[in-house]
Amino acid sequence: MTGPERTDEPSEASKPVRTPRAGRDLPAAIITGAALLIPAVLGIMFFPLLLIMVAVVLLSMGVWEVARALETQGLRLPKVPLFLGAAAMPLSAYFGGVEALTLALMVTCTAIAVTAALLHVEDPGRSIMSSMFVACWVPYLISFAVLLLSQPDGQWRLAVVVLLVVSNDTFGYIVGVLFGKHPMAPKISPKKSWEGFAGSMGGSIVVGVLASWLIFDEPLHVGALLAAAVVVAATAGDFSESMVKRELGLKDMSQVLPGHGGVMDRLDSLVFAMPTAYFVIVALTRDSGGVPLG
Repeated sequence: MTGPERTDEPSEASKPVRTPRAGRDLPAAIITGAALLIPAVLGIMFFPLLLIMVAVVLLSMGVWEVARALETQGLRLPKVPLFLGAAAMPLSAYFGGVEALTLALMVTCTAIAVTAALLHVEDPGRSIMSSMFVACWVPYLISFAVLLLSQPDGQWRLAVVVLLVVSNDTFGYIVGVLFGKHPMAPKISPKKSWEGFAGSMGGSIVVGVLASWLIFDEPLHVGALLAAAVVVAATAGDFSESMVKRELGLKDMSQVLPGHGGVMDRLDSLVFAMPTAYFVIVALTRDSGGVPLG
């Protein structure tokens, strides 16, 4: 009588789980990226209100993520005024300009304080200040993207700024992987190197100069200065989110975007890049036809 037939094949349970080489689920990342990019591009170029709708959804999700992350520290944040602010700020920017956007921020902050008082939240000082941080960091700063639409050639201006942020990430990643040896801030973001930053700066400046030449027919230094400012601001935004996550002990803000992590993990570069780009464009195009809002 013979025993059970032996096999050298490992069981399914013992087989190692393979991690994608890119560190993420690439098919899910591509599908999610396309689902976000297609309506955003259509909104920028053809249907501004579609872009506003996309912005309201993403900003509301970003507010939820950051508020939820902060509440892991024992805080209770008044979320209703935060969600209302996430909807009001891009709409105010679109219909009323920079003054209306700032007014929406102030109303949101006032509503946060009043709601915290009515709900008798514990540790109200930290709760109110944390909520105001969320309101400023997420919907207010990113709503400057909407203000760009009201500038001359606004759709193209916003499209170029988004392209510069993408160029910052793409060229920085490629050069950093190939040549990166000197970390910029190892305690905050160990993978970001000075070599990658140089790649971001060089590649984005080329894109900015080409945009000034081929799209806007303006002095080439305008595109170069805009690109340099966007790279610095986008890098600062990336570091800022990394610092917040490190302080809270998080790897990702959430997992709501398959293959990408959280909404703020995708929007972090835009937080400082959009207001920076808006003010640089207003300053540099004032004499060549650009008219500041308000």
